[in-house]
Amino acid sequence: MKKVRSLGLAWLFSLLGLAAAAQTPRKGAALLQEAEDPNTRRFSLAEVIKLAKEQSPSYQQALTQLENRTWQYQTYKSNYLPQLTLHATLPDYVNSINPVVQPEGNIEFRKQHVASTYTELALSQNIGLTGGVISINSNLKRIDDFMRPSTVSRHSYSSSPAVITLRQPLFSYNGLKWDRRIEPLRYEEAKRNFWEEMERISIRATDLYFMQLQSQIGFDIASKNVANNDTLFKIAQARFYEAKISVNELLQLELSLLTSRQSLEQAKLDIETSTIRLRSYLGITDTYPIRLTTPDNIPQFEINEEIALEKAHENRARMIGIKREEMEAERNMDHAQGDAGVNANLYLQYGLVQQSNDLDGVYRTPEEQQRVMMTLSVPIMDWGRTKSKLGTARANQKLVKANLEQQRASFDQDVYLQVKRFKMLREQMKIAQQANGLAERRFLGARDRYLTDKIGILELNQAATERDSARRSYVSSLRNFWDAYYTVRLQTLYDFELNQPLIMPLPF
Repeated sequence: MKKVRSLGLAWLFSLLGLAAAAQTPRKGAALLQEAEDPNTRRFSLAEVIKLAKEQSPSYQQALTQLENRTWQYQTYKSNYLPQLTLHATLPDYVNSINPVVQPEGNIEFRKQHVASTYTELALSQNIGLTGGVISINSNLKRIDDFMRPSTVSRHSYSSSPAVITLRQPLFSYNGLKWDRRIEPLRYEEAKRNFWEEMERISIRATDLYFMQLQSQIGFDIASKNVANNDTLFKIAQARFYEAKISVNELLQLELSLLTSRQSLEQAKLDIETSTIRLRSYLGITDTYPIRLTTPDNIPQFEINEEIALEKAHENRARMIGIKREEMEAERNMDHAQGDAGVNANLYLQYGLVQQSNDLDGVYRTPEEQQRVMMTLSVPIMDWGRTKSKLGTARANQKLVKANLEQQRASFDQDVYLQVKRFKMLREQMKIAQQANGLAERRFLGARDRYLTDKIGILELNQAATERDSARRSYVSSLRNFWDAYYTVRLQTLYDFELNQPLIMPLPF
């Protein structure tokens, strides 16, 4: 008879569980229906990360920053290419009284009524090796003097068919030489920063994914607890009427039911909040329900700390940035030294020139023109100004090197510790997975023993609490593991699962 009664109670438990689920408060039932809605958008962790890397606002911002840096790099490269420019004044008309230098050297006010036009075509090229500029110019100028009698030609022409000019600073700072060394590093650093930002997007998407998943699991647990507590309360009422349990135990079950319903209301708010945040980050504009899968499939691969450090040194933007900052410190020192000593500038010009009253004659039998000029600037007495500037530049260079050495050590330490953390969290996750399975089996066993009067309500509640705690702990361990997984990818810009770097061709 006792065995028959146990089977009957088990059957009643199942039946009342279904009834309790159907009688869950209306809002909770609506959310459960959403999970079964055919329009529900179902995502895995990989799908959410893929969406974040393709359409999230963070991706668009990172892409725009990279495009901006790419155009800056194109501007830098154009400094080493020929520049062709057209200059023109069309026209310069004057009808006024102006001071004019007379043949005797004195200045008198004279009436002027003239118009001049000027055109020049200039081809210039920077010389990166020396910092100079070489150019080839061709110009034509016409002057119309309306004060002349109409019986003579009122216009005249002057031309320089070809003029070659060299402007060369001597002994001074050559910015073009340093730009050639620094700007490619700056651009490469920008590209690495873009791919690092893609991994940061993965980490942020993973964080939001698990916020949603934990809210989803919390709601599922709360709904199940409401159904189970409602069923247990109905069974307890029947037992109470048969005088098999005390009123204290009945009240305890009723209190558990009320507490579980309160937890369900909070779970509904949590899942709504996390869903809104996930939609916003992914750039999803529709309002379809979202259902996430638990990423239980853990990648199995080993990471060696030394190899991780090697990959980080090869791929990370920070290592390129350290090299760039060292060069910038050397550049600043060179700049200070170049400005401290003797400064000289050499100007060489050779070309052809001619003037005539008609356009044909201005290009006929042109004459040669030459010009050579050198300017010097020599500091004689500056009251220690030059020495102070050099000392400041030298101290700054020393400070930069010391800071960069410290950053290198911190960088290596962060990579090493992150790999260690990844390994530890993977082991913790495996333990949490086993604990979750054991807690679920323990609860099922406790429930069966309660139905056969072998344990009391306190033991059953404890088993249920431990089951829920183990489930949440497992999901939390999963969250920590996947966060560490993508952080290792960020720290090294290397995919150890596929054994390939995360540096790929640019998306434009």
